[in-house]
Amino acid sequence: MRAVFVGAGSLAVMTARLLLKRGHEVVFIERDKEQIAALTDTIDCGILNGDGSRPAILKEADPGHTDFLFCLTDDDQANILASLVGRSLGFKRVVTKIDDPELEHICIELGLEDTIIPDRTIGRFLADMADGRDPLELSTLIRDEARIFSFVLPDGFDGTIATLELPKDTRVVCVYRATKLIIPNGDTPMLADDDVVVITHRDTLPALEKRWNPAPG
Repeated sequence: MRAVFVGAGSLAVMTARLLLKRGHEVVFIERDKEQIAALTDTIDCGILNGDGSRPAILKEADPGHTDFLFCLTDDDQANILASLVGRSLGFKRVVTKIDDPELEHICIELGLEDTIIPDRTIGRFLADMADGRDPLELSTLIRDEARIFSFVLPDGFDGTIATLELPKDTRVVCVYRATKLIIPNGDTPMLADDDVVVITHRDTLPALEKRWNPAPG
């Protein structure tokens, strides 16, 4: 797997280190030369010096042979622009980081489905902790080869869990229907726009991605 990171902040570097340990290829696009020097001394990866929102620089990162484009700079607008340019150039999957939640609806309208808001995620964890719940419980349960995967059922879908034809070693955990949480059984109707959460083996992720989150084009 090959991943390109626009921006070399702490989140990007931490994610890249994990990917490198798992044997994946990593490329950074960074315009700050001091940051590039620091990267060169600490991490074994490809580096492009330039503005990651510029088409010419993103083309150098080889979109056709890249699985993920992570836009993780400290500038929300730069991340959104880089994501749009990257998508237009054919990157298979684009992840957009924003710090301002008010921009989330803009990302949705622009079709940037993989948008993350780190502060909101951390805030929810801390609020759960203050309420006496352990926010890390799930991460300790999902270990080794187990993975969580979610997908939204397409327009016109009408069936049950059986008609999803999930791969072996994959089970539905829950379904979100609008704001309602559903714990399904085998006869629970599955409808268009349902957000389905499954637990699966790591090896089945490519099949799930191909079936439910196919690359555009």
